[in-house]
Amino acid sequence: MLKRFAHSRLRAFEKDFGYDAGYMHELVEADVGAVMKFMKVQAISGYRKNVPEDVWYAAKITGAMHEDCGPCTQLAVTMAERANVSTTTLRAIAARDDSALPEDVRLGVEFSRAVLARDARADKLREEIVRRWGFLGLVSIAFTLIGARVYPTLKYALGHGHACTRLHVAGEPIPVRKENLVNRVMSLGAEA
Repeated sequence: MLKRFAHSRLRAFEKDFGYDAGYMHELVEADVGAVMKFMKVQAISGYRKNVPEDVWYAAKITGAMHEDCGPCTQLAVTMAERANVSTTTLRAIAARDDSALPEDVRLGVEFSRAVLARDARADKLREEIVRRWGFLGLVSIAFTLIGARVYPTLKYALGHGHACTRLHVAGEPIPVRKENLVNRVMSLGAEA
């Protein structure tokens, strides 16, 4: 009975968001208890206090892009669209066009990238985030980054991962600009 309920909820989610949750259906079949434990991640990654919604979604999308999971990134974009995050902002995040981002969103994106890269710049950016949105704003961004890492990791581990190459924003396909990691490492070395 619990399995049937879980599958039903997952099918409704898939239909609502156009998202393939096949990996979760497999997990339900294997062990509903594992799914119940895993769903606690959703509670953590959904926490948002004091930080503006567009900044929070920008962190979520940046995290999913970092994990190179196209379906996860698209899901985050779709959720952001439903929360009325600006289409221009979403396109700029996908294109890594930071100059086109509003100042607050740019701060959230830069901080998220720095945290995910373990870049020392995160320290200064963290101070600014706490100054603007307090400690709970910082926690909100941290928690959404955790969720952005957990889902793609599970999907890739279970054989359901798909690289992030194209997103749809307002129905329009947008190529995803990937950060050139070699150039990033070189620039970090030059900054040291």
